[in-house]
Amino acid sequence: MSVATDSLLARTTDSRPTGTIAVIGGGIVGVCCALYLQQSGYAVTLIDPAKPGDSTGKWSCGQLAVGEVVPLSKPGILKKIPGWLMDQEGPLALRPLSFPRMLPWMMRFLSCARQSRLVEIAHDLASLTGRVFDDYGPLLNGCSDKALLSQRPVMQVFDTAGGLEQDLHHAELPRSLGFAFEKLGAADIADLEPALAGKFKHGILLSDWRFVSDTQGFIVALTESFTARGGRRLLAGASRINEDNGRATGVELSNGESVAADYVVVAAGVGSRKFFTHLGVNIPLEGVAGYQVLLTDPGIALRHSVIYADGGFCLAPMTRGLQVGGTIEFAQRDAAPNFERATIILNKTKRIFPELRTQEQQLGVGYRPLLPDTKPVIDRTRKLKNVVLATGHGQLGLTLAATTGRLVTDLISGSKPPVDLAPFGAYRF
Repeated sequence: MSVATDSLLARTTDSRPTGTIAVIGGGIVGVCCALYLQQSGYAVTLIDPAKPGDSTGKWSCGQLAVGEVVPLSKPGILKKIPGWLMDQEGPLALRPLSFPRMLPWMMRFLSCARQSRLVEIAHDLASLTGRVFDDYGPLLNGCSDKALLSQRPVMQVFDTAGGLEQDLHHAELPRSLGFAFEKLGAADIADLEPALAGKFKHGILLSDWRFVSDTQGFIVALTESFTARGGRRLLAGASRINEDNGRATGVELSNGESVAADYVVVAAGVGSRKFFTHLGVNIPLEGVAGYQVLLTDPGIALRHSVIYADGGFCLAPMTRGLQVGGTIEFAQRDAAPNFERATIILNKTKRIFPELRTQEQQLGVGYRPLLPDTKPVIDRTRKLKNVVLATGHGQLGLTLAATTGRLVTDLISGSKPPVDLAPFGAYRF
């Protein structure tokens, strides 16, 4: 069957597509893909071994970081690698034992630090992040809780004027792409966030950014919206993609059962790797650990999500408590979490807020699926043209989930995507 014919599979007389789709991965990207596909007329089965909300997105800072388009591989990053190896208390760490295996990946990562490449990646990411709120709108309208997304912007604070100026330099590229920010002084910071009064004199208001009131509840609410409309969510792992005559025919589950499907979407974050060999793709996907601490009775109240730039972490006020985190770590695959890193950021937070209550706490870690160029993969596979990959979102999974769902639906239905998907191809590596 040709791609053109394949994209018109089982359309009804009113041109709404029909058919069955299995989505592997029930995290934020998977559920948004499922919702958009469902709204387009498909019968969707969502497959994940964890309960709704118990995913990487739960242990994130909860920000819709629409202006976060400059990749991690900023100029000068090569000089920082020895520090990552030596200082395990820094905001970004590299476990020494992982360095030999990570070296090929790191070389690709560093190749993106050239200014021309940096600008190219920023433009590519901006083509996605500029759509975020429009694409989330139809999904959030279907949720009963209308306060899932805070309407307040995100703040960023700095210890020194030098730190602020350095960040403003990096912010020029996002600003040139249409993402706004405002420079803040001590009085501005105190007015916007009384809890920070007298603590910081230098800051930025990221005017375009927003944050969710509860990362776990956000994913749960979207999942409930999906199931309320007839979607099926299976609490099981996906062990393999079944195929016949060059087409995927469904998904075999870890319990031995099978789910038949006309299309398969792989949106399992780091877990997507297990399917790459079968699908004939060579995608350098790594899981980068992000550590978080949830304080259910912190004793302080914040109005905004606050990024503490010099500390390398974020303070995210959520309905279930204050979540503190953001520190990231490169480690060998299958390495046990190092929750000492969560303790490190908690101690840094107590230096800002000595009154912080830490008795009631939960530690968490989420493994962000990161690619060397910081861009996700949103693409069909060549081996099985009815399989679509939606993975590699790095630290932008929550931000780009709805837009990814919209684009995956366009790929499957045969509609023309509103953005050029070539920069997010599975074969660009």
